[in-house]
Amino acid sequence: MKRIVLIGASGSIGEQSLNVMEHHREDFELVAVGVGRQVDKLHAMIKKFPSIRHIAFAEAKHLSKFEMQYPDICFYVGDDGLKQLAALQDYDLFVNAVVGFRGLIPTLTAIEHDHDVALANKESLVAGGDLVKKALKEHQRTVYPIDSEHSAIFQCLQGSKHEEIDKLIITASGGSFRDKKREDLANVSVQEALKHPNWNMGGRITIDSATMMNKGFEVIEAHYLFDIAYDDIDVVLHKESVIHSMIQFCDHAILAQLGTADMRLPIQYALSYPKRLAMLDAKPFCFWDYPQLHFAKPDEHFYPLLKLAYEVGRKGGNLGAVLNGADEEAVALFLKEEIAFLDIERLVKAAVEHADYISDPTLDDVIEADRYAREFVREMAKGGPVSA
Repeated sequence: MKRIVLIGASGSIGEQSLNVMEHHREDFELVAVGVGRQVDKLHAMIKKFPSIRHIAFAEAKHLSKFEMQYPDICFYVGDDGLKQLAALQDYDLFVNAVVGFRGLIPTLTAIEHDHDVALANKESLVAGGDLVKKALKEHQRTVYPIDSEHSAIFQCLQGSKHEEIDKLIITASGGSFRDKKREDLANVSVQEALKHPNWNMGGRITIDSATMMNKGFEVIEAHYLFDIAYDDIDVVLHKESVIHSMIQFCDHAILAQLGTADMRLPIQYALSYPKRLAMLDAKPFCFWDYPQLHFAKPDEHFYPLLKLAYEVGRKGGNLGAVLNGADEEAVALFLKEEIAFLDIERLVKAAVEHADYISDPTLDDVIEADRYAREFVREMAKGGPVSA
């Protein structure tokens, strides 16, 4: 039985992770959760998983109430609370389902305390990929990908050697506006952007799917996860989201992982690896439902942030943190209807162009790059100076 620490438990990936663990109680024991500000969901979690002994949430104002109600549970607060959960000793797998840059330090902390990580937090690799890779090597630990695309690649790699890989092919739905023209994007609403045609996801990732920034992040993640050069990572538009990703091998054979658009499959594979568990309460994939599959090359003019992500990935250094921080801030402003949809790419590109480049950043450098990018985007969005 694997003992699990799950942060981001109240979000989309977190709740689906809980569903997987509930369906396979004989395989998993949940010992700790982090829930951010959605503390109202804690009572149901504690009832379903009485094995929980450690809980972190965002704000200290809830502390005394929960300590009185659950005296046998240890409670922690804020980002430091997530770090404390990661540093616990008596568990087997750290599941990071937090959205945003704040997930990086818990990932590093878990690895540094000799734990494997099941990773849904893109920012850990986009912003801190070199730091994570160094920690994994030093502590001889493993990252298991939760993203459906990286899980697909990970599954296709089983039984193959790294030197046999010709290239990775990451599929992309194209997002909410894939059937629109570029000129139609100027006045799209937040509500329109949040209507993803295939997946049920959180706000930021849905917007990032619409701009293809999400796919750019996945290219950077794939580089770190599988040690593949950027020139050997392709992105292909595949609007059905049936093929989650592919590998082309040196003999030109292509292996693809197919399945329904159900995030519980990659979550379950990451949690249970090297075992495969039965998928419960889910409809299996049926070929008759998809008589045609479509593929296309992404248009760099329509999705300029995808091209920018490749450029940032190739240059490396602290620019991944700048790219992520700027995007995180710009998307937040768009979701609050303070900027237009096309302003996202304008602000992110400007933040990267104005950043002071550091080729071999420390963790403090990465944190500073994130701070700079956010401040830059906020100031530029207000029409202020751009020398953050």
